[in-house]
Amino acid sequence: MKETSKLIGHKTIFNDLIYLDQIGKFPNKILINGSKGIGKKIIVNHLLYYFFSKNNDKTYDLKKNEFKIDSNLSKLIATNSHPNILKIKKKKDKKIIDIDQIREMIRFTNQTSFNNERKFVIIEDINLLSINSANALLKSIEEPNNKTHYILTNNSELKIIETIKSRCLEFKLNLIKLEVIEIVNYYFNRDIYNDINLDYINNYNSPSFLISLVNFLESNDLSIKECNIEDLLKYIIKNKIYISDEFIKEYLNLFIELFFYKNINNSKKISFKIKKYFYQKLSFVKKYNLDFESFFLEFNDKLLSE
Repeated sequence: MKETSKLIGHKTIFNDLIYLDQIGKFPNKILINGSKGIGKKIIVNHLLYYFFSKNNDKTYDLKKNEFKIDSNLSKLIATNSHPNILKIKKKKDKKIIDIDQIREMIRFTNQTSFNNERKFVIIEDINLLSINSANALLKSIEEPNNKTHYILTNNSELKIIETIKSRCLEFKLNLIKLEVIEIVNYYFNRDIYNDINLDYINNYNSPSFLISLVNFLESNDLSIKECNIEDLLKYIIKNKIYISDEFIKEYLNLFIELFFYKNINNSKKISFKIKKYFYQKLSFVKKYNLDFESFFLEFNDKLLSE
């Protein structure tokens, strides 16, 4: 997903953090908690742009909460090349954040800061820390260097280790519907939100999900207005897209949830009992890495076929 230079929503939390910096009390350990796709990474990036531009090129506009996307600082942050920033997240071929990544973090924090500026360690999705990684991180954050700041993010639907959470100042992210609409329209630079099929619109879907959905539909020549949840699931199953497409794999549970949300009690053949059956079966397939094809063939035959 492309980077957007304007912060939409989360402004109260962002301004609170800026105020703490301005009075010299910016915390060393921050936990940013929020649902998947709500903008945790975006608010972290805006904090980084603010800190590393205020004494140098002044590329961050605090009045507009916007940064210059074509600046040298922007390129350094976007490519994870800034010498005073270390970003850690789960590697694609791993299921957890492993101990070697935390050891790299420890080496980073022990090195001399470039230009004597602050150093930031960003760890995404800390619920994915292994036990060894969590213990090593805990030792590091208990007595951080005054110029080293840890910003941890977490998907609020998932549990995190309480000992890490208790040592951080926690900020919980939320968005109202008008902010979600503004973010989606700003991303596409046009009024597109109201064109999205109503099957995908509810108070729980994040702007990240809706943006990825529109990109997927348009790239597959599917109408964002006419393609309902049944059409989408049929298309996914027929073309076996659940195997190859990262967006579809990531939000598979949500698509099935949206289908049942729409159809339970509106169809004679779909009930809470049927929903429970398919949820349990999907969980079993994922847990034991079984054949998705048989699951979707049954789903299609029982629920999508006329």
